Amino acid sequence: MTFFLPTSQARQVQVGAEVRLIMDAAPQFVLPATVSYVADVAQFTPRTVETAEEREKLMFRIRARIAPDLLRKYIRYVKTGLPGIAYVRLGETGAWPGFLGRVVQ
Repeated sequence: MTFFLPTSQARQVQVGAEVRLIMDAAPQFVLPATVSYVADVAQFTPRTVETAEEREKLMFRIRARIAPDLLRKYIRYVKTGLPGIAYVRLGETGAWPGFLGRVVQ
């Protein structure tokens, strides 16, 4: 899944960070994933970037990848391009909120 984060959050994300995906077509399932890519430059920006407030509007592309073993297990149900929501862990500590704690195995 590709998603976008503003500068203040994107700078905290590292390749390998934990992600939880919830697809619109199957909101009852929480899919574990990891960050596989973080853009090194903003993907889209406001028309002018002159102030700190405007720089916060810079958006960086992040990609999350589901483990190949998990994909193979559920390949009958995999559909590329499905919309959903990505939750990324910005810090190393703390537990996921309860609704993200139970992931598909």
